[in-house]
Amino acid sequence: MSEFHPQTAIVLAVFFIVYLGMILGGLPRLHLDRTGVALLGAIAIVGFEVMTPEQAAQSIHLPTILLLFSFMVISAQMRLGGFYDAVTRRIAALPLGSMGLMGVIIAVSALLSAVFSNDIVCLAMAPVLAEVCLRRRVDPIPFLLGLACASNIGSAATLIGNPQNMLIGEVLRLPFAAYLWQALPPVAAGLLALWALLAWPLRRPAAPASPAQLQALQTEATPLDRWQTAKGLIVALALVAIFLFTDWPRDVAALVGAGLLLLSQRFHSSKVMGLIDWELLILFMGLFVVNHALELTGLTQQAVAWLAAQGIDLSQPLALFIATLGLSNLVSNVPAVMLLLPAAEGAHAGATLALVSTMAGNLLIVGSIANIIVVDAARRCGIEIDWRRHARTGVPVTVLTLAITALWVARL
Repeated sequence: MSEFHPQTAIVLAVFFIVYLGMILGGLPRLHLDRTGVALLGAIAIVGFEVMTPEQAAQSIHLPTILLLFSFMVISAQMRLGGFYDAVTRRIAALPLGSMGLMGVIIAVSALLSAVFSNDIVCLAMAPVLAEVCLRRRVDPIPFLLGLACASNIGSAATLIGNPQNMLIGEVLRLPFAAYLWQALPPVAAGLLALWALLAWPLRRPAAPASPAQLQALQTEATPLDRWQTAKGLIVALALVAIFLFTDWPRDVAALVGAGLLLLSQRFHSSKVMGLIDWELLILFMGLFVVNHALELTGLTQQAVAWLAAQGIDLSQPLALFIATLGLSNLVSNVPAVMLLLPAAEGAHAGATLALVSTMAGNLLIVGSIANIIVVDAARRCGIEIDWRRHARTGVPVTVLTLAITALWVARL
């Protein structure tokens, strides 16, 4: 196909337009977000007959899609059961000072994000956290930023904590337990660094919430359904045990677990399906098609070989570390990982890609969907977190956690 220059030009044009959309968050003057751009890119690949519909379907990595979908179902079950709401309110009720409260929030959100989707954790916890902080007369912004950063850092601990880690684990066939032990030390150290950065300024009390803010915080609490929550927790913990101690394919095991949760007398399947992030699934599928089309041209391999000839060998830890950091903040972490996976070689590659792409997400608001979710939730509560305020926390957190990660990866 590399000799068929008209199609190669088409693939290049589609690829650059799609990744321009990833950088900008959409295309100028068009009502398209990243998902819409990726979907249109995949349609263009099929429409220009670069690939047949069957070939495009085969280019989608189905195990990753199934694993991602299954954990979305599990997270939806926990959300409908009121689990996240109840956890946040009980944390807020603890007789702790601001520094202690920050520590508990960081630890709990990181732990939950390591098992459930970090995006879902932030979506469910951020509005409740904003409310309880204002009622306790503490500045909600450091706690909301702590939630976002901790959920990103904590999600790096496992191969199910976020979408890019699921992709890396499935494509590279990484053992779940081996990755967990590799990732835990830098994740734990990163969480401690996050707490140290955020907790010290909390000694001064914040001004009381304004009546307008309190009125905006009148959100309806989701009542805790102990049985439905227990079902979700049992399935999630059983899956973690299966991943740790058996060779059962993760996508199949997770799909069975999701199926069991759909057998419910309380929650209609439409409610669960309504909480699935279909846009993220479509984004994945669109990028799979576009990236595979580029790979078929041979240009990807040529680019990797050219970089190696210039002394930039992506199979080496340092080069892969820098490339992952740069691309994650340019096009976002999921597209960056998709671009770099074909060049990922060696025992260090999986851990480097997963840890760096996730830690880099804290740098800017647009670096992670979890950041955007928290900022949007804060705005609805009358709390403004602009890019400058986020950067004052995100930049030092990212520098520290990436430094810790670099030292750890160098040992692998």
